[in-house]
Amino acid sequence: MSFFTFEPEDFWAEPEDSIWLDFSNWVIRQEREYGESVESLGAWADRTLSGSSRALPNNRSYLRLGLAAKSETGNLADFEQEVRFRLEVPTAEEKLKLVLDSETDDLVPLAERDRDRQLVESERTDSTATGALRFITDLGDAVNFSTDIGGRLRLPPEMFWRAKVGKGWKPGQDWSFGTEQRVYYYHTEGWGARTWFGASRPLGNGWNFYASSELEWIHDERRFEAAQIFSVHKRLNNRSELRPRLGVLGESKPNWRTTSYFADLTWRYRVYEDWLFAELIPAVTFPREDDFKERGSVLFRIEMYFAGTMERD
Repeated sequence: MSFFTFEPEDFWAEPEDSIWLDFSNWVIRQEREYGESVESLGAWADRTLSGSSRALPNNRSYLRLGLAAKSETGNLADFEQEVRFRLEVPTAEEKLKLVLDSETDDLVPLAERDRDRQLVESERTDSTATGALRFITDLGDAVNFSTDIGGRLRLPPEMFWRAKVGKGWKPGQDWSFGTEQRVYYYHTEGWGARTWFGASRPLGNGWNFYASSELEWIHDERRFEAAQIFSVHKRLNNRSELRPRLGVLGESKPNWRTTSYFADLTWRYRVYEDWLFAELIPAVTFPREDDFKERGSVLFRIEMYFAGTMERD
């Protein structure tokens, strides 16, 4: 009933077969079957590893499946599959977690992370699933700290360590601020560090403003990467939302300079309940490597989430 609408005279009519109905019913069946399986797997691992007979709430294990096609400079690409997953297992003490993730963004270039939704799978940096033990604690008022020790799940495995500390605050009625500092070490890639600062405030009429600044130090290359992004967001109704963005990317080597400008507009539509979404993202990029000539693209994506509870924004 949350998906279909009926006229009074159609309410008791016999259903008509169609390719769309067959496909949509198949998709719905997959979510109902595998969504429960993913949630049950997380709960089972939670009970087993924590030694508790009860699973903790808010388990964020998920499996995300998608299809995306990107048209760039007039060429339409084929649909590409996208698969991401996370198994997050909190212990009974809620201070230590086992986290298995299909990818890590520590070693992904900053320019790619900030434009991730514009890209299809073949354009992304190859990543490896990771497994880590995560310790979580609070350092004073509203300061969150976590540290991970784990490895990239490949042969031979690669050990890593990372730590993250963050804080959010709201000095007045309108503005909200947040900051995060992350340091990591990978056995083959070396050290790295990231500093992020964000600010947001409502603009009225349902619009919200966001700004973020990020600086990343890549130790083995002895250089910084930087990003400044501005965006606004509005939820048009209970199904769709808009997010226009403007961004500037830069680096410190051979000297401080701008490497790219970009702008995109994300229209996100909730196709069914809270687990089937579609996205349309027109974007334009001005990279230094092409003398800042524009590159236009349009990406269409449809995604399904098989999960118990998760944040989908």
